Amino acid sequence: MDLGPHAAFIWISYAAVTVTVTGLILWLIADGRKQAADLDALERQGIKRRSAAGVK
Repeated sequence: MDLGPHAAFIWISYAAVTVTVTGLILWLIADGRKQAADLDALERQGIKRRSAAGVK
C-alpha cells in the first residue's frame, strides 16, 4: 500500500481516531457501570423507580 508523501499524516490520523473512539467506548462502559451501581445503591435505600411501579 503506497500512501504517498502524506503517509505519516494518514497513519497519525488513523491512530488519533482509534485512540479517541477507544477512549469513548471505555468511558461509556465505565459510565454505564457507575450508573447501574448508583441505581442499585438507591434501590438498597428503598428508593424505587416510578417506572417499576407501573409494570403489570
